[in-house]
Amino acid sequence: MKVAIFGNVNREEVAIYSAKLIYELGKRDVAITCEPYFLEFLDRNGVNTQDITTFAEGKEIDADVAFSVGGDGTFIRSVAKIARREIPLLGINAGRLGFLADVDGEKEIVKAVEAIASGNYKVEDRPLLKLSTDGKRFSKFNYAINEIAILKQDTSSMIAINTYINGEFVTKYQADGLIIATATGSTAYAMSVGGPIVVPQASNFIITPVAPHSLSIRPLVVTDDCLMELSVES
Repeated sequence: MKVAIFGNVNREEVAIYSAKLIYELGKRDVAITCEPYFLEFLDRNGVNTQDITTFAEGKEIDADVAFSVGGDGTFIRSVAKIARREIPLLGINAGRLGFLADVDGEKEIVKAVEAIASGNYKVEDRPLLKLSTDGKRFSKFNYAINEIAILKQDTSSMIAINTYINGEFVTKYQADGLIIATATGSTAYAMSVGGPIVVPQASNFIITPVAPHSLSIRPLVVTDDCLMELSVES
């Protein structure tokens, strides 16, 4: 088995939990790989990294399972890097909230590694958003587990966002921005601007405007198999 580990290099707890994770995986002869900057972080914090390999930024990751050690931000970034390969991801909370993490504490790390090594686990599928643009700005990591946000920048004026679903024009949002959220992300940014809470198992995306210039504009819930096209006017 080969495991990829992602981690937040700005928190000391990450080194502690990563050391425990690496030790438990090493006992079971599991091959471990991580990003070069995370390996440097582990080395600086005295973690044994002798048999750990690294993978290049932007390259496809070869792993059977991945771990995210940190908070929700680390988990979200990890998803974007492994989405193309559909690698199962398990979050270990070493952050503040850890809403997306299933493992909390060193004892739970041991149990998690034992379960994965023995195949005694199940994978919960979560819909992702995939972003395509005219340019190549997001070509490497164009998947999102929570949301994609189109926001105004460096201006006090609103932006106009023409919205199409499956080729049909829906509306033009005059607003400070627009959030396209998954069911998982419905309790994140979208909720803070008035979007509905949707259970994670629901097959839906939520379109929520940010400060819309209209009393009649409300969040819109759509199926997660639709194609949304957005064009922005200043």
